Amino acid sequence: MVKTLHNRIVSPAEWLNERENLLQREKALTRLRDQIAEERRALPWVLISKPYVFESKNGPVSLEDLFEGRSQLIVSHFMFGPDWEEGCVGCSFGADHVDGARIHLENHDVSYVAISKAPYSKIETFKKRMGWKFRWVSSFENDFNADFFVSWPKQEVENGKVFYNYKMQNVFREEMNGISVFYKDEDGLIYHTYSAFARGTEELAGTFIYLDLTPKGRNETGPGFNLTDWVKHHDKYESSHVNLFQANGKADSSCCH
Repeated sequence: MVKTLHNRIVSPAEWLNERENLLQREKALTRLRDQIAEERRALPWVLISKPYVFESKNGPVSLEDLFEGRSQLIVSHFMFGPDWEEGCVGCSFGADHVDGARIHLENHDVSYVAISKAPYSKIETFKKRMGWKFRWVSSFENDFNADFFVSWPKQEVENGKVFYNYKMQNVFREEMNGISVFYKDEDGLIYHTYSAFARGTEELAGTFIYLDLTPKGRNETGPGFNLTDWVKHHDKYESSHVNLFQANGKADSSCCH
């Protein structure tokens, strides 16, 4: 049954007054976002000295190769474990927003790549199924995921807390999401400039922003109280498929938050 909303009903003049009041708060948020973006760009950098080698469609590639001649690189830490048969629902939802933006990023000196722990053969199969065109490589043979705190051995996860999203905490699986940013200078030196995890990556998915404008918003009313209440892999919306945590009656939100 469709839930009925019951907001107050007011005159156009009353609505305009309240809308103008909210506009002031929206403007303050915009100014704060600009300020935080400036502070983000002012963070110190860390030199990357480890020679990471990734598995790609064209064979082994280095971290430098992923820049594709540009000076800036955005890396999506895409949750796709070595023993999984498909990528995380939440990470896939985020990935659906990438290809449309990529032409603008690439013409603004920014390259984009997804990196997952799964072997490249699994990545390529899933990528083809989903119809994505962005670059996606495997870190199966290196320490990249561990070094950026998005993958842990299963035993370590089961034994207690791990370092994720800048604190020690319990996680529900060996893979978690995030995004990292790198800069390459004229001498070819690569620096880590920024990383965000969990809901810190949320604004990169424009669907959220659209939904936040609507009367029902994200409508995440359970059982997970997050995007797994409504998001599916985009090729499963017409099927009876439900997310794994729903089928098991357990709200495992680690895939998405």
